[in-house]
Amino acid sequence: MPLRPAADSAVFTAPFDLDALELCYRDNGFVVLRGLLDESAVADVEAQCTSAQQQVVAGELDERYGSTVFLDDAAKAERFANYVEFVSELSPAVRDAARHPALVAVINRLLGERAWLRDATQFGVVYQDARPGRESGYSRIGWHSDWQSAPSLDIWPATAFTIHVDATSPANGYLRVVPGSHQWATPAPYRNANGAVVPDDAVPARGYTDVPPPFPMPLRFEGVAGEIPVFCERGDVLLHDGYLWHSAARATDEASTRRHVRGGFYGGDRSQEQIVQFVKNAAR
Repeated sequence: MPLRPAADSAVFTAPFDLDALELCYRDNGFVVLRGLLDESAVADVEAQCTSAQQQVVAGELDERYGSTVFLDDAAKAERFANYVEFVSELSPAVRDAARHPALVAVINRLLGERAWLRDATQFGVVYQDARPGRESGYSRIGWHSDWQSAPSLDIWPATAFTIHVDATSPANGYLRVVPGSHQWATPAPYRNANGAVVPDDAVPARGYTDVPPPFPMPLRFEGVAGEIPVFCERGDVLLHDGYLWHSAARATDEASTRRHVRGGFYGGDRSQEQIVQFVKNAAR
């Protein structure tokens, strides 16, 4: 696989060398930005997101901000909120982080000057509390690429961002990625473990080349040849390409927490942003 020699070679510390960062991203499909946010900014994100999470549970916010669409056990949503959607509308700290000048400079380098943040439609910017405990309705998400969630739209390419409130590890879970898989022409998810309906007008495959994957994408959590773990520190901002194969590893410590804010920047046709189309957990 392209990454040399390990995931930590994809970590870039502010101020960022945009030439080296872009080369790494093009080769591997992801980079980690370290030092973009200081501890004060991360603490504000944490405080404001946990406050919004508590308000969702208490029923103090409009139902726009709480959802069970991603949950494995929606019944637990009455006692715990794994997700707060459109959280940038509730948290000035999240809003500022997503528009940080250094982050915008990186995104413009990767997607072009016309890149846009999808913060007002679909699910917006989302706060996720992915803890594995008994109160949680979330376990983990299987192998997928983000474009498979909207295979009919011309909003691609895209770059997802994840702001880590908690550092990740085998104890609390982490991202699994297949470096270089964004180059493959990955098929739309015509097979779904959860029975999600794929639109009839879905593009058959997408990626940066016409080369098909060397093997089918697993439907769930199987091991994939060439996959690596990506461990992040508190405050790290992970960027991964919308065509990259990735999944989440389940935590091994039931008492742990794995909290983060995630969203996406897009480089395609913004006029399609309003179209409501989503294939849940596309390739699970």
